[in-house]
Amino acid sequence: MGFFSKIGAGLKKTRDNLRNSMNAMLRSFTKIDEELFEELEEILILSDTGAATASRLCAKLREKVKERGETDPLKIRELLAETAADMLRGGQELHLDTKPSVILVIGVNGVGKTTTIGKLAARFRGEGKRVVLGAADTFRAAAIEQLEVWADRAGADLIKHAEGSDPAAVVFDTLAAAKARGADVVICDTAGRLHNKKNLMDELAKISRVIDRELPGADKEVLLVLDATTGQNAVNQAREFKNAAGITGIVLTKLDGTARGGVVLAIREDLQVPVKFVGVGEGVDDLLPFDPDAFARGLFEEPEQEK
Repeated sequence: MGFFSKIGAGLKKTRDNLRNSMNAMLRSFTKIDEELFEELEEILILSDTGAATASRLCAKLREKVKERGETDPLKIRELLAETAADMLRGGQELHLDTKPSVILVIGVNGVGKTTTIGKLAARFRGEGKRVVLGAADTFRAAAIEQLEVWADRAGADLIKHAEGSDPAAVVFDTLAAAKARGADVVICDTAGRLHNKKNLMDELAKISRVIDRELPGADKEVLLVLDATTGQNAVNQAREFKNAAGITGIVLTKLDGTARGGVVLAIREDLQVPVKFVGVGEGVDDLLPFDPDAFARGLFEEPEQEK
């Protein structure tokens, strides 16, 4: 299955929800007018784009309709997909040019963080890169064992300490191993929850300082993993982590299991943080680099237009 087919399939629940609402709306209009835009904005809010993002999307859509001189309501889908893609575009590429480069993966428990790390490791290994994983989530029971399974599956090296160890010490040893073994990419897991939020953010800051000290000048991505099924709660999580941890990108998991795919627009537009990967299934190949155009088409256009 190709990339666009996977995105289209992964967005099926969201698209079906949108399509039913939009089809009913478009059938009731013979021209594009302000009432149409008001109804469209309500539909977008219900798909979890958020009120502010829905308003901005419709404002940009109005401009595009005016520029094109479009009057046919049936053209709204295509123009909406174009407008959404424009809003989503930019910053989705990973910047990992140094050897080694570091990816720090953060997020609350239960969002698919460890699985994401395993899939990223498999992707890099498939590109012929040497990967070292750091099991720095030492607080959650079985987190180390779960990551070890993924490391074996992906063919990546794993650095681990005993459960309850200092996460920053695990990261230190992981970086030392990466340098000694000539690794291309280091991926570090982190705790999703400590005793309170301040402890968690302090721990992430400590890990970041270790990375900056041990690999000065190395490319570093801080990827926040979010569960798409939580909708606007995911936006709130992203806002908190952005303020505390300097995230460079989002990995949005479980997109295939939600009708709330519009949350991608909310994250990108409200927080100005790019989505870099989306998860659309359980398979190791179902973590996809984010493609704004394919996503927007998969979200808004009819299935026959996706072929």
